[in-house]
Amino acid sequence: MAFSQEIREGLSLLVLLLTYLGLALGGLPGYRMNRAGVALVGASFLVLLGTLDLEEAWEALDAKTLTFLFGIMVLNAHLGYAGFFGLAAEGLLRWARTPFSLLLLLTFGSGLLSALFLNDTMALLLTPLVLSLTRGLGLHPVPYLLALMAAVNTGSLLTPTGNPQNIVVASLFGIPYLGFVSALWPVTLLGLFLQVALLALLYPEVRSLAPLPPMPPLRYRLHRPLLTKGLWVALGLFLAFLLGYPMAQGALAAAGLLLFTRRLRSERYFQRVDWELLVMFAGLFVVTEGVRRLGLVEHLLPWAATPLGLLLGAALLSLLVSNVPAVLLLAPLVQDPGDWLLLAGGSTLAGNLTLLASVANLIVAEGAGREGVRIGLWEHLRLGLPLTLLTLGLLYALL
Repeated sequence: MAFSQEIREGLSLLVLLLTYLGLALGGLPGYRMNRAGVALVGASFLVLLGTLDLEEAWEALDAKTLTFLFGIMVLNAHLGYAGFFGLAAEGLLRWARTPFSLLLLLTFGSGLLSALFLNDTMALLLTPLVLSLTRGLGLHPVPYLLALMAAVNTGSLLTPTGNPQNIVVASLFGIPYLGFVSALWPVTLLGLFLQVALLALLYPEVRSLAPLPPMPPLRYRLHRPLLTKGLWVALGLFLAFLLGYPMAQGALAAAGLLLFTRRLRSERYFQRVDWELLVMFAGLFVVTEGVRRLGLVEHLLPWAATPLGLLLGAALLSLLVSNVPAVLLLAPLVQDPGDWLLLAGGSTLAGNLTLLASVANLIVAEGAGREGVRIGLWEHLRLGLPLTLLTLGLLYALL
């Protein structure tokens, strides 16, 4: 379709505006599209308008990021079918003897699991377990659900496999797994301690050292042959990461090994792959290339000129348009290797600020709501605001 240069640029700007508005709201009012649909429609309209052609759109996709994310999803699906996450939760919570020790174990356990297996996955799998456990023990579930929300966000900061924006940063800038962990473990650890302290301050009942009644059994299905294979593959994958093997290639090899099986049909794996997230990533790569071609990235330069500006810009953009789009917008402006981790950290820790700032937060809140437990915006903000400000300050001071 032929347009004059001025009309094409004007229409492209309108498409980008509506796309980022849809990403911020989770969809466009009046249209039945989620974030994945918004990103894909935005990308397709940019191609239609000639902002970039189809070949250029394909070249904008980052194959390493998409492959890495797919491989981790297949690993998570396998371990989920094997019962690993239920077993891990039971093992952690078995040591809880008091409400306070339960808070500690839930915080650090879910934080570690999120660092290894994606925060949204952990939010989805652990929410029903936390609800079942707190009800069985006669505990107020809200502080423990808030602990889960914050822990899966903060804990996911630790590794490149912790959340989608970390995957993008690690893939785009080639940050090795061990380098990522060694730089961010102090912030992650201190952030988890901070959230425990804040929750103990806000909810006096979680400070209790009174003995808990006997732990009710958690309901999950354990498949030992699948579990054994999954753990060996996961161990091999993380060893490969630590030894510097390319992460995307390692994740793809792990997925191939897990799919080569007689125990589970391939369809079962693919049912648990988050195709919507992969489609959203693909669309965002194209949309971000459209932003670059229209020369809009230069307007973000003042934010990226200093480390503090980059950190605050990453946090603010994450709140406005979500964390992955924020990372993709700011990534071309990052010149100093030391600032790459500020970009990852700012976009991740901003997810703790409000109930709507992170998909993991919404997963926990919606799961709790279906069981009659309501977590309001103010209830979350009481924890999220001080936690976000303190952890962002820690990140800046330590990096």
